[in-house]
Amino acid sequence: MSDRKEFRDLADPEEAHEAIESLDLTPVPETVPLDDARGRVLAKRIDAELDVPGFDRASMDGYAVRARDTFGADEADPATLDLIGAVHAGATPEVTVDPGTCAEISTGAVMPDGADAVVMVERTTEMTGEDGDDRIEIRTSVAPGDHVMFAGADIAAGGRALGPGTEITPREIGLLSALGVDEVPVRGKPTVGIVSTGDELVRPGDDLHSERGQIYDVNSYTIAAGVEEAGGEARLYPHAGDDYDEMERLLVEASEECDLVLSSGSTSASAVDVIYRVIEDRGELLLHGVSVKPGKPMLVGRVGDSAYVGLPGYPVSALTIFRTFVAPAIRGAAGKPEPRTATVTGRMAVEERYSEGRMRLMPAGLVNDESGETLVYPVDKGSGATTSLVEADGVVVVDADTEYLAAGEAVEVTLFSPDVRAPTLLGVGEDDPALSRLLDRVERPRYLPVGSREGLRRLRDGLPDVAVVAGPTSRDAVATRDPTGNGDPEPAETLGAWTREWGLVVPTGNPDDVTGLADLVDRDLRFVNRDSNSGLRVSLSNALADLAEERGTTRREVTEAVDGFDRAVRAHESPARRVLAGDADAGLGLRATAERLGAGFLSLGTQEVRVYANPGRTGKPGVDRLRTAIADADDVFASLAGYER
Repeated sequence: MSDRKEFRDLADPEEAHEAIESLDLTPVPETVPLDDARGRVLAKRIDAELDVPGFDRASMDGYAVRARDTFGADEADPATLDLIGAVHAGATPEVTVDPGTCAEISTGAVMPDGADAVVMVERTTEMTGEDGDDRIEIRTSVAPGDHVMFAGADIAAGGRALGPGTEITPREIGLLSALGVDEVPVRGKPTVGIVSTGDELVRPGDDLHSERGQIYDVNSYTIAAGVEEAGGEARLYPHAGDDYDEMERLLVEASEECDLVLSSGSTSASAVDVIYRVIEDRGELLLHGVSVKPGKPMLVGRVGDSAYVGLPGYPVSALTIFRTFVAPAIRGAAGKPEPRTATVTGRMAVEERYSEGRMRLMPAGLVNDESGETLVYPVDKGSGATTSLVEADGVVVVDADTEYLAAGEAVEVTLFSPDVRAPTLLGVGEDDPALSRLLDRVERPRYLPVGSREGLRRLRDGLPDVAVVAGPTSRDAVATRDPTGNGDPEPAETLGAWTREWGLVVPTGNPDDVTGLADLVDRDLRFVNRDSNSGLRVSLSNALADLAEERGTTRREVTEAVDGFDRAVRAHESPARRVLAGDADAGLGLRATAERLGAGFLSLGTQEVRVYANPGRTGKPGVDRLRTAIADADDVFASLAGYER
């Protein structure tokens, strides 16, 4: 009678998951060249080290103008400007746009000095004056900033570009390229050794003798493909028969070289199936047999320092067990998300109007409400913005005859990748160094640094999970609208708050001896401000209003006396970097930024930063994780100059 070893008590599937999760598959991080980074997972946060774009540029073909020269112009009464030259993409402007003049400009070209807007070529007419000089008729009026993409509008220096755990797709490759990153810190790929067993197996390409009961080795190649798909690196080892010594040699060799060893076959209780004895002799057998069909004969254990899983021999069973139990562990070790279908259906979170009469491929982001329902919102920062793609999860195709998508309307999103999932937390509002560090402690967050004012607007519309606001706010400003439209707005919950010191960033050593805001008003100093959505801009405006009151004059007169008050940039580090580059004498910023970059700093006070939660999302796990991160963030605030809880 044959000597058979019977199965041990069958484990339930949850026990199998727990046994595999107890095995440490996590590889060490590594740094790879940018051209090898696709499909990898970031090991740490990457911040922008420069503004993108690095200069104010035209966003369409036309004419660079001083906006005030076009005020009142229309089809019936056009403005006529002298044409002084042309500026082409990739070239340094050699002209200055003075009052009454304009310059031809190409899409992507640097805005010439003096110009603050672009008139699209379709709204102009070329003509020759009586003196023979070229002139341009402007048949529309434009405002400062129209058709101009300002430096840092895509992503600004010091901004949080990509966070740890981000899977790098062609979209992220584009953003990293735009930032000049050539080496990327990524999580290591778990190395998985694959050993197929059984005397009947033959590798594809070798001679097959069916009369001897031989079959081709299917499992080695299907499992290797599954390992690569899950984010691991597969290594195929020579075929092992049913000989104990050869099987032991191959498993030990693989365990010394890999994080995980997979075998297929030789896992049943037959007398010739000896692999479980190898594991018991050379390691530890944690589990033998799972109450699941197909795939009952599964082994889980360790060989040396390597994890081990024995898969069934039948290809369908082997692949089923691999996808159900092993692939999630490999994805977890590699930092890869669970796969999902390539399209999702959700409800529009906000109304989106569109009336250009063309089919639109609308970049869209996903966010889940507290019940898990998928909400879809448009992501559009302009065709020149690389971050639009990074912040979007897919595309909604809008028919040409669709004038608007109503809030609550069902739409289908074609995902950029089948692996795309909605972020666990969607935040909007002020950009802040402490916040960037707090977001590192939340799994798969997405944060849109749109500024405090815009963040509050989006919170009132009910789109984000949280809004981050700097500066004074009223209670009514932080209430969200009732989504049913039948009740009063609900107040937002405060998840946490801290203060930060703000003021003027000046060159190292303060060579111009700037002592305060009065110097900006009274002296010929070049200043760089923040955009109007920024909470820092609000605090500065309030301080200038106080100065105006002290002097018995108006806020407008004071702000107009500041050279560069309307010279606005998008992120907290950009003014400081312009000061250090010699492009300005002072800039609006934070003490933390000045100290990090080695600049001088004049304090103008402290500013409160508050994190408000959408009252309909306070139960989301991502919101709760951010709440905890803020509560446990003493180390974050201690590491930043001028910050206090």
